[in-house]
Amino acid sequence: MRKRHLSAEPVHRFLPYLTTFRKEIILATLLGIINGITAVTMTFYIGKAVDTMIGKQQTDLEQLLHIILLLVGITLITALSQWLIQILGNKVAYFSVAKLRKDAFIHLNQLPLRFYDQTAHGDIMSRFTNDLDYVSEACAAIFNNVFSGMTIVVISLISMLFLSPILTSIVLLSTILIFLVNWVVARGSQKKFQTQQQTVGNLSGFLSETVSEQKIIKAFQFEDNSLENFKKINHELQLTGEKAQFISSLTNPLSRFVDHLGYLAIGVVGGVLVINKTGNVTVGIITSFIIYSSQFSKPFIELSGITTQIQTALAGLGRIFQLIDEPKEEADLPGSTNLIKEGQIEFKHVAFSYKKEQPLIENFNLVVEAGETIAIVGKTGAGKSTLVNLLMRFYDVTKGDILIDGTSINHIPRDILRQSFGMVLQETWLFNGTIWDNLTFGNPDASNEQVIAACKDASIYHFISTLPDGFHTHLGQSGLSISDGQKQLLTIARTMISQPKMLILDEATSSVDTLTEQHIQDAFLNMMKNKTSFVIAHRLSTIQEADKILVMDQGKVVEVGTHDELLTIQDGFYYTLYHAQFKRS
Repeated sequence: MRKRHLSAEPVHRFLPYLTTFRKEIILATLLGIINGITAVTMTFYIGKAVDTMIGKQQTDLEQLLHIILLLVGITLITALSQWLIQILGNKVAYFSVAKLRKDAFIHLNQLPLRFYDQTAHGDIMSRFTNDLDYVSEACAAIFNNVFSGMTIVVISLISMLFLSPILTSIVLLSTILIFLVNWVVARGSQKKFQTQQQTVGNLSGFLSETVSEQKIIKAFQFEDNSLENFKKINHELQLTGEKAQFISSLTNPLSRFVDHLGYLAIGVVGGVLVINKTGNVTVGIITSFIIYSSQFSKPFIELSGITTQIQTALAGLGRIFQLIDEPKEEADLPGSTNLIKEGQIEFKHVAFSYKKEQPLIENFNLVVEAGETIAIVGKTGAGKSTLVNLLMRFYDVTKGDILIDGTSINHIPRDILRQSFGMVLQETWLFNGTIWDNLTFGNPDASNEQVIAACKDASIYHFISTLPDGFHTHLGQSGLSISDGQKQLLTIARTMISQPKMLILDEATSSVDTLTEQHIQDAFLNMMKNKTSFVIAHRLSTIQEADKILVMDQGKVVEVGTHDELLTIQDGFYYTLYHAQFKRS
């Protein structure tokens, strides 16, 4: 994945998502202006109220009461406008992030399989959850400050200039120092926040892997090793997080320290001006001025208080745009849009490697006639499943070509190509939902008769019929838990229901018992009639009826023939594999 330096670019790219909500932003801005005016007006009248109390028993009670009533009304308007600003700010923040999350997910579905093979799944999930949650929270916090805060800043500055230019210069000087403090700290800690978020992604990936493979971990007594690995990543996160948080946490207290020095300077200079009766400065004016200066610096102080939140959000924003910048799967070339009919397949001088420096398949040639059943056998890593990946265009060939019915698969749209294949893999996949939803995943319009017939052929109908809710039984974490064998039977039935033109069976009966396997083999034979089929198997008893058996070794086809033909080759690869499995029978 490309590394990118965090800068203003992620923010610039995120702005279009925010500007989608122009009406809300405009309304929030107007409310912010109202909120700012009322807040500053309140400060002005507080100073007036102080000046009504001239001395002992010299208070203008009538004017003071009038001001108090006015302040109550202004306070209500301020509170109401601030409440509405928070509602609008939250809507803009969370809805804009929801749109970004949607676009990122759409892009995720357009990435090639290579990306998923090279990226930890937990890290991908962390980008959609942790990173984007930080962005929405930071946006909401910023908006709640900006909409009302900026108006207060402008009006407070004008009011302070009107009251005392000398005291205003002190406030401006302290504000500049606050900006400098924020800039220095943010610049020093941003890279650490980027590292922190990357470590969070690594931890999510580790946890995802560990939780999903608890059976294996316990079976191999790997708990202690797993704990050590967790401690290592967790400690790394602790260190990077501690450094990032420590540096960032300096912003707010330093900003407040500078701000308080400003208050002190205002008090001292203001007191001197009052004593010397310079510039018409009164005690009431100093009171108002201190409040004005507080209002002026408050948005900056509050922003410094959420610096950690902002920097974490920037790191998360950068990571989600890294994902969006990943190159999509290459677009389909112009070509045939007709569905595949016959199913004749030809591999022509195909070469492929997952890594350039490690060639896997070289100059592979094979012609499969329509309706033939091709079995592929060989040692682990021989390249059996790679042929399936190339055939489905999960990966594209490095050299050569693959033709179906005389047309290059590069000129067949991927959705049409993949629609034409039914796949039953060794690794089963069922999603949270009802059994019916899982069965009709590839053919939502399947009839009851089709579903029931496929389930009977796959020897899973009896099990489903014994369930209280039958086909409407919910599967998943909150539903029924079934065995690996039952999951595989359901995936086999699902493939039957999808009625594909061609079939790919990759160790499709590895999790079922021998008796059930025989029933499934009979069902497969019925399903495979007149369909081009590829069967990858380690148990050679399941492929003896194949029209052609390919024996692969190190990416090359070393033997081709029927079961009987290959057994005549003394000490051949297939001969050796077969007798290794059946020498005890």
